[in-house]
Amino acid sequence: MDDLKSHAIVKTHELALKGKNRPWFMRKLTDNLRAATRGAGVERIWKGQLMVGLTLSDEEAWPEVQSRLKEVFGVAKFYKAYELPQDLEGLKARMPGFLEGRSFKSFRITTNRADKRFPMNSEAVNRDLGSFVQHLTGAQVKLKDPELSIYVDIQTIGILVYFDEVKAHGGLPVGVSGKVAVMLSGGIDSPVAAWQMMKRGCQAMYVHFHSYPLVDRTSIEKAVDLVEHLTKHQYESNLFMAPLGEIQKNIILTCPPSYRIVLYRRFMVRITEALARRNRAKAIVTGESCGQVASQTLENIAVVDECAGMPILRPLIGANKEEIVDLAQNIGTFTTSILPDQDCCSLFVPKRPETKADLETVLRLEETLSVDEMVDEAVEKTERRHFTSPEATSATR
Repeated sequence: MDDLKSHAIVKTHELALKGKNRPWFMRKLTDNLRAATRGAGVERIWKGQLMVGLTLSDEEAWPEVQSRLKEVFGVAKFYKAYELPQDLEGLKARMPGFLEGRSFKSFRITTNRADKRFPMNSEAVNRDLGSFVQHLTGAQVKLKDPELSIYVDIQTIGILVYFDEVKAHGGLPVGVSGKVAVMLSGGIDSPVAAWQMMKRGCQAMYVHFHSYPLVDRTSIEKAVDLVEHLTKHQYESNLFMAPLGEIQKNIILTCPPSYRIVLYRRFMVRITEALARRNRAKAIVTGESCGQVASQTLENIAVVDECAGMPILRPLIGANKEEIVDLAQNIGTFTTSILPDQDCCSLFVPKRPETKADLETVLRLEETLSVDEMVDEAVEKTERRHFTSPEATSATR
């Protein structure tokens, strides 16, 4: 079908339920599609009735466009469509070519008449074209669970015909739900938590804590790789690399070993919040799962939350490790996350960490520390690295 103009037809799910706010959600999705397909051979992006069309420069652009559309949140499914003139007889003449090589015993025609000036309504087109395909192939019309679905969209530009559905992630377009600050450890859980929040329409900024030069740079390198991978979902990201080593050294000099982890976490939350406020993020996101490790007991989570002045979101709180690993493998972060590294949490870790931290004890221990000064110093020493995608480039500032 090289002589026909081809398009990618994007369909949504949740966006159709947004009522009066739907145009705004659709505009954001269109903007994201434009960013996602930059340089991939898309000539034009246009909006139809509850769908977005991407006009391809040629047939060869489809594989790359398909690969990128799969990663755009807000896209539930999409199709490769061919454009014909607004002429049903012309469509019938092309149908043998469209169906060549397809084996099916049942089919269904689904027509959407977006251009109401077309003389036949959707039901009439379904009957007329269905009868033609039935005589052409011998297959039977089956409205529920057919082996082949033939979609016909009658637009002002002409008739679009398409067949094969490609599933995507769905969710909401990144950017419609505000910005969040993700505490990115470099392990398995936090990249999955970031992915989950982006799927709900949040734009993610990333905060990675390291203890370099007390340990090597492997955790930083992993964080960079993970953010590069995740940026394909939101097209632009900032990674903040915050030093924690000096804070850890101060804590081990004045505080009992069992409380180190809880105190580390409270400082990490304070630093993340300071960076979040500077960058207009409205919440902190972590990859914590209730009871998974000592720092993630309900008692310790409550003590850590006490020092926060903004919401801490934990999208994985009820998930077990197997579920998180499965999702990490599906989204492509698992291979990087399991690479060995020396992260800040592996430094000065006690043999028996406290699992039921007492808030009064924590507050008393923090009185021995210059908390505000330590947080301010860490924030000022934080480095920022900027990422863009599809041209995954980065620059340190």
